[in-house]
Amino acid sequence: MSQITKAYPSFIQKILIGPSSEKRLIYVLKIFNGTATPRGALWIDCGIHAREWIAPAFCQWFVQYVKHYTQDTMITNMLKSFEIYILPIWNVDGYEYTWTTNRFWRKNLSKHNGGQCLGTDLNRNWDASWCASGASSNPCSETYCGRYPESEPEVKAVATFIRQRSNHIKSYISIHSYSQMVMFPYSYKMSKSRDHDELNYIAWKAVTAVRSVHGTSYKYGNSAKAIYLSSGCSDDWAYDLGIKYSFTFELRDTGRYGFLLPPHLIKPTCEEATAAVTEIVRHIIQNV
Repeated sequence: MSQITKAYPSFIQKILIGPSSEKRLIYVLKIFNGTATPRGALWIDCGIHAREWIAPAFCQWFVQYVKHYTQDTMITNMLKSFEIYILPIWNVDGYEYTWTTNRFWRKNLSKHNGGQCLGTDLNRNWDASWCASGASSNPCSETYCGRYPESEPEVKAVATFIRQRSNHIKSYISIHSYSQMVMFPYSYKMSKSRDHDELNYIAWKAVTAVRSVHGTSYKYGNSAKAIYLSSGCSDDWAYDLGIKYSFTFELRDTGRYGFLLPPHLIKPTCEEATAAVTEIVRHIIQNV
């Protein structure tokens, strides 16, 4: 992040949004066209779950892709209309922990029960039917929801940033792995959202774009039916805040490698996911 902001200071900025549980710093990259007046902003985050390494890889890839915007008409049009906020690595403590201690760690590293149990699931800590279906009140559980909504500094930092710009941000996209899916609200209930038909259509266009790149098949649908009920999730929170175009991606694969996706699959995974994100943005440009 430091390297790319130094190399392209005229259209990439690094914004400090807060500290983690272990006081590491969390940064958002803002990509913008300095000569344009944006109609809104797009948000993309990666790495809320520590072990999902392909997610931060995608965010890095996407920033590298967008920086060549002068060579791509779609990116040029995107940056005429929107600023892009990208959080390349959200769960900074957990991510470090997967490199040093436990490759399959999911949560952050906040301490509970006198340090006997570590971590809160940052994607169960949101004020969206908090700590109901698919979340646990047991601090030792992988899906521990935390002491209260936004109890975790990583969640609080992002929630504060987005709330301050809620009228400006038109789309929320959260990148996860694995399962090969494009999903949208709701996660915490089976009933359809008021924008279900439009979001379902966009998700279909996104998975069609994925398939056109390397032939990879993604499923799509509202989260509760596509995968499982889960509460306290970031995309539901963003949608309920008023950000209609709210999506969660589950990148490759479907279980052969799982969280241990080999390096040779990073590039094709990022290429097809970029096509999907671009398709979503194209729809938003035409409809916002």
